[in-house]
Amino acid sequence: MSLSASRIDGPATLANDPKNAPDFVVIDVETACARVSSICQIGIVGFRNGAEIFEYETLIDPCDEFSSFNTRIHGITCDHVFGKPTFAHVHSAVDAHLSGRITVAHSFFDKGALSAACRVHDRTAIETTWLDSVRVAKRAWPELPSHRLNVLSKFLGIRHKHHDALSDARAAGWVIVRAIEHTGLDLAGWLAPTPRGGSAPKPAPVGPLQGARAAILGASRDGALAHWLAAAGARVVSSVGTTTTLLVVSNEQPFGRYFAASPAHRRADELRRAGSPIEIVAEDELRARIALPLAS
Repeated sequence: MSLSASRIDGPATLANDPKNAPDFVVIDVETACARVSSICQIGIVGFRNGAEIFEYETLIDPCDEFSSFNTRIHGITCDHVFGKPTFAHVHSAVDAHLSGRITVAHSFFDKGALSAACRVHDRTAIETTWLDSVRVAKRAWPELPSHRLNVLSKFLGIRHKHHDALSDARAAGWVIVRAIEHTGLDLAGWLAPTPRGGSAPKPAPVGPLQGARAAILGASRDGALAHWLAAAGARVVSSVGTTTTLLVVSNEQPFGRYFAASPAHRRADELRRAGSPIEIVAEDELRARIALPLAS
């Protein structure tokens, strides 16, 4: 984006056209200082059927000071926003894009900033259903060491310019699209409360995997695969460590083609190259090897 100009593509009338209504919209904001109401840039992207259908971006005069800390993050200064609209002026456009829809934000910082800006500028609150893409990413790719947007973008191969509101909004939207593709969980499923995971099952006293310490890539420690491993005598552990003997790649594979880049897989590779007896094995291969039935 050129900081000397605003870009507003995809007018509000497009967002309100029922024939072209987005499945969800994504918003990201940048702020001028520590006050979350000091929005100086807004980016919004609409997604439908796994594709972008409109974008909206503008610089905003925050009617507040610019701190050097914030400017170092996003590069926006008071000179860039001179003569730009205030939040009060763009409120109606933002409301038209978000109101009554599912709105994604990467963490709820943007939700709080939007709410604060509405209060400060004496505008009505924007009524929308919020979905946190950080929470989605943590469930879809639980073994990543970080779920920051720049880390996710690199992992998923998403083009991204960090701390540009439009680019951040677009990247967060693609995180949602990829999470749906990899897990099969739709928007309604992601909006539902996160299920609580249980503890790992106890290993059977005897079995073909007796003595094995098995970590699982792509499934929970209390799911069907974990119970199958425990029934075969393996102790299911929470992560790959120096005493782990098996890394079992689940058939569910929420990492898709990126599973080899997961921290667990990389750690197992490192240990193996260092002489550890740890083995990386696919679920189906392991089941066939020890001649136990596949899970239904």
